[in-house]
Amino acid sequence: MSDLYTEVIVKRRQTPADTAKKVLLIAGTVLSAAAFLFTTLGIIALVLLAAFAVADYFLLPSFNVEFEYLYVNGELDIDKIMSKQKRKRAYSMDIKALEILAPSNSHELDYYNNKSDVKTYDFSSQEQGHKTYTMVVKGEKGMEKVIFEPNEVILKDMKRVAPREVNL
Repeated sequence: MSDLYTEVIVKRRQTPADTAKKVLLIAGTVLSAAAFLFTTLGIIALVLLAAFAVADYFLLPSFNVEFEYLYVNGELDIDKIMSKQKRKRAYSMDIKALEILAPSNSHELDYYNNKSDVKTYDFSSQEQGHKTYTMVVKGEKGMEKVIFEPNEVILKDMKRVAPREVNL
């Protein structure tokens, strides 16, 4: 039997709030540079310029996010890719820990949606009209709810491996 390997990349939608934050960061940097060059504020403007430059360096890449789902033989790894440069493992799970997998708007998830002690992770594009699925997993620190957008290959193999837990 051969190994099943599939990967899916989902780009997260930028919200208007993300765009506003980017504009404010860049505007703050430009204004502090102008204040440093053209006013007598001197060291204060230089400190502000340095603070905005550091904030730009660390925060601007976090607004351009993609998620990569990597599914290999019952193990799902989700990586967060920022600005197509930095990659970080965001979530990892084994199909054996799966409690339930269903479409996000399914009534089968009502019990878990009403519980307050379930930690939620959203690894979807947050686009209107995209079909998202929610899986509830027994994690190390309790129940975890993961929202994602798998392809048909991932869904079919999860159904094959755990038919009682996967409700398509």
